[in-house]
Amino acid sequence: MKIVQTLLITTLVTTVGLIPLPSLAQIKDNQVNALVKAMKQAAPPNRANDGMYSAWQVLPNIIPSWTKQCVGKEMTPEQFEKDTKAAEKTVSCIVKRELNSQYQTTKNEMKSVQGVACWWMTGKYQGCDRDPSKTYVQRVVNAYKP
Repeated sequence: MKIVQTLLITTLVTTVGLIPLPSLAQIKDNQVNALVKAMKQAAPPNRANDGMYSAWQVLPNIIPSWTKQCVGKEMTPEQFEKDTKAAEKTVSCIVKRELNSQYQTTKNEMKSVQGVACWWMTGKYQGCDRDPSKTYVQRVVNAYKP
């Protein structure tokens, strides 16, 4: 009897384990690429000595950890500024992470785009209802074309 119970439980667990579960919706690469491009277009012009780096206007204190996470090596802000491929790869990596996170929360692509644009500008996903963050978020939304 014990063997039959064990066999039934094993069969049940195996069968349930094989049932496909609905996958969590994931953001596609074309959406990430479109948001990275829109953020670049919406960024203020890159000016010498403005304290930010690359066409995406990244603050220097986050560059070492982001580049280590996304390109596999820690870079200085100056290296990041000079290496446009590493900068784009890093920004794409971080945007993908944040866009996926926001989409899991909002279940809405455009709200997710707005949230990530706001986060990029302020560090918060909401509250970009005043300039200059409001203008930046609106520019990103207008330029976003997946």
